[in-house]
Amino acid sequence: MTAARERPTLEAVARRAGVSRATVSRVVNGSTTVAEPIQEAVRRAVRELGYVPNLAARSLVTQQTDSVALILPEAATRVFSDDQVFPGIIRGVSRELEAAGKQLVLILAESTASHERVERYAMGGHVDGVLFASLHGIDPLPGMLARTGLPVVCCGRPLGQPPVPYVDVDHVGGVTRAIRYLLDSGRRRIATIAGPQDMVAGIERLAGYRGVLRDASRRSIVAVGDFTRESGAVAMSQLLDDDPGLDAVFVASDLMAHGALRTLREAGRRVPDDVAVIGFDDIEMASYTDPPLTTVRQPIQDLGRTMTRQLLRLAAGEEIDRAVVLPTELVLRVSA
Repeated sequence: MTAARERPTLEAVARRAGVSRATVSRVVNGSTTVAEPIQEAVRRAVRELGYVPNLAARSLVTQQTDSVALILPEAATRVFSDDQVFPGIIRGVSRELEAAGKQLVLILAESTASHERVERYAMGGHVDGVLFASLHGIDPLPGMLARTGLPVVCCGRPLGQPPVPYVDVDHVGGVTRAIRYLLDSGRRRIATIAGPQDMVAGIERLAGYRGVLRDASRRSIVAVGDFTRESGAVAMSQLLDDDPGLDAVFVASDLMAHGALRTLREAGRRVPDDVAVIGFDDIEMASYTDPPLTTVRQPIQDLGRTMTRQLLRLAAGEEIDRAVVLPTELVLRVSA
């Protein structure tokens, strides 16, 4: 039986390149203090021998793991549903980390026990930084990790005042454009299906809706969902019971809007003839609903990419903007 080929060592690379072991170590770990011709000799020896660095040993020297955690305080059934917002954020984060030569560690932390597990993991030196998305309530974990010196960036403005940088979208501006469009189209009894009120996205989208109607001296008609299709269907039924004469509804997510369209169809209401419907997100599904959904587009993958760039800059010791807000836009289709 043929003996297994031994893994090339740092010493073997040093002999091949004609330099010291310490020089090879500096080149492999990214040092810029070694002259370029020597760096090239080392890199050539690495390629010829097929040397692969011992990442565990390297992390002890550099104090870096080349890994970044994305923490989602949600159940797996929610993250991997047909919402498409979470997968879009994950794609944006993953692509940015891949370009930087970093590894993504995805962590779901729905319960209090899982929060404690995540805290131990992150503080145990397993990752170089932490990204948070879909925070509920005043979550102490981002601020707690940031105070230990670990780079932390949130997707969405955290509730409360933790000293944590964040990247968000212009919720209020997007909703304001949507409601004004409905008013300019002649709609007079405009309801909303708001998102959960323990999340900034739900709070600010409702605030945007109420602000425009208040300025127009019109009554708010509100039901609350949890960003799922089923909650949108139930909330739409509640709105029809509360005000059978409503002629438009702004829905705080496209998935809830899909559920609302189903309820309207079952109630015999034509969209947009009887009731105009506008969603928020512009996930792929919005183009294929019946009828196609007018919605407020948020740059989902850009959220993931931007928060990752911010984290990498923070980890490199650079100054960053503590708050980055990305623009939204109204996308007109058939439903309004």
